[in-house]
Amino acid sequence: MSKNKQLAPPKPADGAKDKSDKMTIYEYEQKYTHRQNVRGARLFLGMFASLVGVLLFVCLFFLTARVYDINEYAGYAVGAACVVLYILVFIVPLAKILKTGAFVTNVNVHTAREAQRHNKKLRHDIAGKIIDLTAKVDGVGWYDSEAVGRLAIALKVGDEEKLKAALTELYQGSVKKSAKDLIMRSSVKCAAYSAISQAAKIDTALVIFLNLQLIKDIVFLYGFRPSDARMAKIVAKVLQNALIAYGLGSMNIGRSVVQTMGSAVKGIPLLGNAIAAIVDSSVQGLANGTLTTVIGYQTIRYLTTEYRLQNILDGVDVSETAEELQQACGELEQELKTKKHSAKAAV
Repeated sequence: MSKNKQLAPPKPADGAKDKSDKMTIYEYEQKYTHRQNVRGARLFLGMFASLVGVLLFVCLFFLTARVYDINEYAGYAVGAACVVLYILVFIVPLAKILKTGAFVTNVNVHTAREAQRHNKKLRHDIAGKIIDLTAKVDGVGWYDSEAVGRLAIALKVGDEEKLKAALTELYQGSVKKSAKDLIMRSSVKCAAYSAISQAAKIDTALVIFLNLQLIKDIVFLYGFRPSDARMAKIVAKVLQNALIAYGLGSMNIGRSVVQTMGSAVKGIPLLGNAIAAIVDSSVQGLANGTLTTVIGYQTIRYLTTEYRLQNILDGVDVSETAEELQQACGELEQELKTKKHSAKAAV
C-alpha cells in the first residue's frame, strides 16, 4: 500500500450519530435567533391586552347605560351581569393563556443550555397533561389514543426521543385536526351572533369574547402558548378585529346596496328595509367570522413554529462551547509559558 494514501476515517458505530452532523449553537443562533427585547415584548403584550380590556369595558358600559335609560332596575341587573361577564370572558381567559408555559427558542450561546432544560421540562408537563386529560375525560376526542399510549410509555421509561416523536405525531395529526374544528365552531358562532345582534358594541364584545376563548382553547389543546413577542401580535390582532367589528356594525352597508338598486325597490319600502337588514347581517357575520378564523390559524402557526424550533434546539450541540473555552485557556497558558521561557533564554 502506498505511504501517501490516507486511510478513510472509521465509520461511527450503528446507532451513533456523527457529532459533526449536529448543528452547533452558533449555527442555530445565526439561523433562528433574532434580536428581541424581552421586556419590550412583555410591555407591548400588556399594552395590547389593556387596550382590549378597555374596549370591552366601554362596550359593556354603554350597553348597561342604554338599558338603564329604559329601566333603572334593569340597568342595575345588566350592569351586574356585565361585571361578571367581563371577568369570565376577559380576565379569566387572558389569565389562563398567560399562565400557560411557553417554549424558549430565541437563544444565544449563553442561554441555550438553560433553554434546553426549560423546554425539556415543559415537554414533560405537556405530555403529562395530555395523558391525564385523555385518561380522565371520557369522549374528549382531541388526541389520538394510540399516540397518547406511546407518549405515556415514553414518559414512564424516560425515553426523550420517543416522547418527542409521539408529541410530534400528535401535533401533526389529531391535535391539528381538533384545532381546526375549534376554529370552525368559533367562526360559525361569531358569524351567527353578529348576524343576529345588529349592534356595533355587541358585535365588538362578541368578537373579543370569541377570539380570546378560541385562543385559550387552542393553547389548552396544545399545552403551551406562543412566546411573549408572538402573543403580543395575536392580542394586537384581537384588538384590530374588535375595531373592525365595531366599524362594520356602525356602517349601514345594506342601505348603500339598496340605494344602488334604484326604482326596483323604491315603491316597496318594507322590502327595501328587509333587503338592507339581510345584507348588513350577512356581511357583518361573514366578516367577523372570517376575522375569528384568521386569529385561530395565526395562533396555530405560531405554536407550530415554536414547537419545531424547540425540537431543533434540543438537538443542538452546546457542549462544545465549554470545551472550546477550556482549550483556548490551555493554549493561552502554553503560549505564555513559551514566551516566558524565550524571555529567560534571551537574558
